[in-house]
Amino acid sequence: MSKVIDEKTVCEIVDAHGARPDAIIAILQDIQERCHYLPQETFELIAKKIGVSTVKVYSVATFYENFSLEPKGKYIIKCCDGTACHIRKSIPILEAIRDELGLSAKKKTSDDLLFTVETVACLGACGLAPVITVNDKVHPAMTPEKAVALVRELKEAEK
Repeated sequence: MSKVIDEKTVCEIVDAHGARPDAIIAILQDIQERCHYLPQETFELIAKKIGVSTVKVYSVATFYENFSLEPKGKYIIKCCDGTACHIRKSIPILEAIRDELGLSAKKKTSDDLLFTVETVACLGACGLAPVITVNDKVHPAMTPEKAVALVRELKEAEK
């Protein structure tokens, strides 16, 4: 689940990287790993500690696709829609997952912050298509039914 991060923890992360401007990406990665997104309220503190502008921190955070300014779920499900997956019917898998979680193309994260569903252009597992990942663990040869069963299993594990 997305977590709140306090000022002390932000300072510890920045200090662990030497409070250097060239460590900005590593600092943001550590904060995102802790919170599952980048809380914008941390940008000013990071900027002060490493000696750059808040705009610079924001620019780096928004430039790289791996960074998210929106809270993400504990389970990040990526549904591949590359050529191999698409022709093997990845879209019905994506739709089944979204239906199970009450999500859509616009609403990617569940209200309980357990699940985030994203589509990606390619996961690099074309021979295993169609593929989804859950927190980077590959689940090959998916079907809508298998995907829903996996989501239900993850929900059950949270009870």
